[in-house]
Amino acid sequence: MDWGTLVAAVSGGFIAITGTVLADHLRNRHEAGRGLNERRRAVYIEFISAAEACHSRLRQIAQEPGAGDDLDAVTRAALADAAVYEVRERLFIDASSAVAGAGQVMFERLRALRKAVATGATPTSLAFHDAYHPYIGSVWSYRVAVRKELDGQSLSPEAFGWSRWDGRERCSLCPGEADGRA
Repeated sequence: MDWGTLVAAVSGGFIAITGTVLADHLRNRHEAGRGLNERRRAVYIEFISAAEACHSRLRQIAQEPGAGDDLDAVTRAALADAAVYEVRERLFIDASSAVAGAGQVMFERLRALRKAVATGATPTSLAFHDAYHPYIGSVWSYRVAVRKELDGQSLSPEAFGWSRWDGRERCSLCPGEADGRA
């Protein structure tokens, strides 16, 4: 028996199997990474959409003088109905640390806006704007974090001709902001 032929055959088989296993592992890893990116993109959009639905409902409540006897309950329902809590939990599971952190800040600012509306703040009141502008600034910070993660592109207020994200400089209702006195 020629041992050289046997060793060559076994070695060739081992190399072929190793190559197949390695290729399969790399393909699975790539598919898993692509799946995570798709899940992240979906939850990132779902989170900002839920927050926007809640924000729109809060603005509507703030504009309605008789929105309800219990503004606290009505505004809490706006958060619940928009499913912000549920989507936020999914965000914490799939998001990167940077996006999860930006999302949490956005959520906290949305809750501050809810509290302002629950106390009777209207869209033309200073109390509303003191909560609204930080919320809008946090929405843009979230968008920037998502864009940076997903495609490495950044976004700045200057791209829109603004000097800051929160919109105070363009707000005719905020004292001293729109006319440059701030």
